[in-house]
Amino acid sequence: MKRILIIEDEQTAADRLQDLLKSIEPTCEIIGVLDSISSSVEWLKKWGAPDLIFMDIHLADGVSFEIFKQVEVLSPIIFITAFNEFAIQAFKVNSIDYLLKPLKKVELQLALEKFDKFAKGKPSIQVESLLKAIQDTTKVYQTRIMLRLGQNLRVVEIADIAYFYTEDKADFLITFQGQKMLMDYHLDEIQNMVDPKQFFRINRQFIVNIKAIGEMVTHSKSRVKLSLKPAIHIETIVSAERSSDFKDWLMGF
Repeated sequence: MKRILIIEDEQTAADRLQDLLKSIEPTCEIIGVLDSISSSVEWLKKWGAPDLIFMDIHLADGVSFEIFKQVEVLSPIIFITAFNEFAIQAFKVNSIDYLLKPLKKVELQLALEKFDKFAKGKPSIQVESLLKAIQDTTKVYQTRIMLRLGQNLRVVEIADIAYFYTEDKADFLITFQGQKMLMDYHLDEIQNMVDPKQFFRINRQFIVNIKAIGEMVTHSKSRVKLSLKPAIHIETIVSAERSSDFKDWLMGF
């Protein structure tokens, strides 16, 4: 008989989960339904580890990953989330499984079967990687950049920029129309401003828009040589340490 703890702040979702669990495994015991970080930490400190925890990401008093910072959690976790596909891989890596809202009986049954098969030993919850996944999917990126041209200011749409690069200790952007503009920003700053689904830092010198990539040729030591649009006189090669991530980025991972 499974002893199950539910951490979910939406009463209707908690009730539905309990009904589904009882319909799939009538012998399971729901030993608690909690709706906040504080109540979850208090419960776990007092009662210890249940056989399995269903945990929603957003609770009444914050993100549920804070629980792991305040108390050691020794139980396997099945996360309940409304987050999109870009965060899902983190949940796969860091938990037994994940369930997307609204909950479906078939998916819950598969998650329980996975728990029965694999949930042995102490779970490994990498809180920082989970938090990063959430931040990456909810972060709002800039759509424009402001440049200083002498005494004048100019606003450029990020979508119009083909790539950013540095040369002779100065930083520039190139638009798809071929305009070259000097920036006050360093590439490290730009990397945090633009959408990582659209732009990739191929090496220390270049951040490129996926739409600016033309021909790609394999190079030595697993590197990739790019032809950019508009063309540039500087050789653009994806560094060896970034090549694997670059290929994943191209495929949308």
